Amino acid sequence: MSRGRVRPGVGGPDAGSGSALVLGITALALGAALTVAGLGAATTARHRATAAADLAALAAADVALGRSPGGPATACGRAGEVATAGSARLVGCRVSVVDGSPVVDVSTAVDLPGALHGLGPARASARAGAQPTRTGS
Repeated sequence: MSRGRVRPGVGGPDAGSGSALVLGITALALGAALTVAGLGAATTARHRATAAADLAALAAADVALGRSPGGPATACGRAGEVATAGSARLVGCRVSVVDGSPVVDVSTAVDLPGALHGLGPARASARAGAQPTRTGS
């Protein structure tokens, strides 16, 4: 038998179609796995940004309220330290006075890993301060 010829009943026009099908299914499964991994990484970054914002706002509020050393002028510096310790960056901090008590608003960002970096960072904001006193019932 010479090369290039197909024996009757062997192979035919469907020869190799199973391999193409397996490759296609494998490519789809790999794409789905990479998508799920990317969503997981983005969700993790968002949670890290949220936790860092919450903790930074609380730490800054403690400083602004005089519960920790410093004062309102150093509150944002403390927020930056806490955000950095939480693997985030402080992108915004403002100390204002609401009902006579300092309130701190902070924003943090966490960069997404690897190929997701181009989508921009995960961001979060938080606010902390003294709870207003309620009068009357």
